[in-house]
Amino acid sequence: MTNAGRRPVTAQDLTRLRGVSDPQISPDGSRVAFVMTTASEERDEYLSNVWVVDVKGGEPRRLTTGPTKDTLPRWSPDGRWLAFVSDRGAKKKSQLYAMPAAGGEATQLTDLPNGVFGQGGVAWSPDSTRLAFVTRVGGWQEPEREEDRGKSRPAHVISTLKYRFEGVGFTYDRRPHIFVVPVAGGPPKQITDGDFPDVWPTWSPDGARIAFVAERHETRDIDVNDAIYEVAADGGEPRRISPTLAPMWAPAYSPDGRAIAHAGMRVAEDGYNFLLFLQPADGSERICLTEALDRSAWDAVPPAWSADGEWVLFVGRDHGTYPLYRVRAKGGELPVAIVGGRRTVNGFSVAQGRGAVAFTATEPTTPTELFVCQADGSDERQLTHLNREWSAEVELSVPERFTFNRAGFDIDAWVMKPVPFDPAKRYPGLLWIHGGPHREFADTYWHEAQVEAAAGYALIYMNPRGSQGYGEGFSRASIGDWGGGDFADLMTGLDEALHRFPFIDGERLGVIGVSYGGFMTSWVVGHTERFKAACSEAAINNVATHLGTSDIGWHWTVTEQGGVPPWEDVGRYVDRSPVAYAPSIHTPLLIVHGESDLRCNIVEGEQLFVALKRLGREVVFVRVPDAGHGFGALGRPRQRVERFRIILDWFAKYLQPGV
Repeated sequence: MTNAGRRPVTAQDLTRLRGVSDPQISPDGSRVAFVMTTASEERDEYLSNVWVVDVKGGEPRRLTTGPTKDTLPRWSPDGRWLAFVSDRGAKKKSQLYAMPAAGGEATQLTDLPNGVFGQGGVAWSPDSTRLAFVTRVGGWQEPEREEDRGKSRPAHVISTLKYRFEGVGFTYDRRPHIFVVPVAGGPPKQITDGDFPDVWPTWSPDGARIAFVAERHETRDIDVNDAIYEVAADGGEPRRISPTLAPMWAPAYSPDGRAIAHAGMRVAEDGYNFLLFLQPADGSERICLTEALDRSAWDAVPPAWSADGEWVLFVGRDHGTYPLYRVRAKGGELPVAIVGGRRTVNGFSVAQGRGAVAFTATEPTTPTELFVCQADGSDERQLTHLNREWSAEVELSVPERFTFNRAGFDIDAWVMKPVPFDPAKRYPGLLWIHGGPHREFADTYWHEAQVEAAAGYALIYMNPRGSQGYGEGFSRASIGDWGGGDFADLMTGLDEALHRFPFIDGERLGVIGVSYGGFMTSWVVGHTERFKAACSEAAINNVATHLGTSDIGWHWTVTEQGGVPPWEDVGRYVDRSPVAYAPSIHTPLLIVHGESDLRCNIVEGEQLFVALKRLGREVVFVRVPDAGHGFGALGRPRQRVERFRIILDWFAKYLQPGV
């Protein structure tokens, strides 16, 4: 046991954690519905139910039950109903349900062959009588008869670049479209159609129109541009009301219906900030509300209007924190953080009748919980303590932040001590490299890091150039320079950590990363021998092949390499590919890859594995069946627990944490 009788964190604690997400405050501000998710190792799946808690306090209570995935709770504007999406049906397809807000039997509203598509969620009409949602239309369906399931499937005939997507599969023959269904019963009505993706529906305040995001322009197959369209709530020909420029998402009408707030970009390339825009509903020129901030909005959390229509709220990314901001809708003022601190706000909603805000947030030693505050961020109160019992059992490592400067950039870094920690001892260190590259480490509960600290490792991690949250100049500094300045930042940061924290044994170092972090891990061991072992997961090892084998490679890979495709400068791609440096890799390397990864295809792992085996190097290849790109964080519980064991066993062999 460790301090105060607490125990170290284990991989199996994954099944003890209660995930709190998608906070939805009722229109009158009296209650908050949210989703609680748990991992079942026995069932090897995640179970989610909708819960509700009174804003005045008290214990949360469960609204939906059963071994199902109940998600996306949404209050009707009149507060009488709660809609949600569930896979409780026999076909295990996510369908739309509605139940009385006070509790009771849920009514199934849809029976769709492809289920409800989550992008854009579910939107109530202002009069609380209808729901707009998205579902994919078309596509091959699994036969219902058992004798037909073993027969061969039809060929995929592909004529579009955008024919598949990570975590979804083939998409070219099943475009998402907007549907509307009456709560009182009746079949859903399809509102949009065509060979276009239509997502993110939102109702005008008078209930006459639905705005949505779509790719309906002629060059949609060779760019990633979007536009906002508007269509009559009963269907008809959509009308474009915004420019067709770069990605857009999460449109929301102002309370007076005169404008639509939405998130988006000015330039369709990673590394540029995600911005907040105000698009007049009449189609006139939009304005940007957040450009002067020089920080990116977080694309995982949709913006929302304040109840009085004076402000737009959004989650931003700033120096490894994710504050909740609000900005004047009229423009001309800098956004102001109303919920800050060394934490990550990962969801919020606004009570449209009262203006109060419900939000979820996490800190490095606290899993996500639910909070509420006033419209200006004052009177913050925590409403749930669902992980209190578990937190009382374990000893957690507290990250220590420091900053160093290299080549004109101030770079944030962290060190986590092993648990338990003895200042008289020295410990092996693991250098963790984040993915992206335009992602970042943040002040959030990170279960994997706690498991590795509990296994006897000091963790070193940082946000080198290319990371988000430090301005566009910093984030764009890695474009066309993978393995250059970013590699130098990492090595300098590691040296600084060894100097500041002498308990880290510089002779027992490992390096690990996923996705771009996997690329950088492979790159690191091809350019230095200071590490005793490495783990490269879901990596890009041949940048040229990634262009054609990734779901987004045809666009993203080219822009990341400076906008030049490999057929114009193959040397650039060879020079930036870790597999080209295989002869220089002498560090024992563990390669981990999901076999269903569409973002960084398993061919990336295969190429480096074969090269190193041919060279007689120490390398092990772990192929995980039915696992996608982010399975280490999002995969099935047993996959994640087994991954922990494999990685910890690998590093223990070379770094000897118990010594």
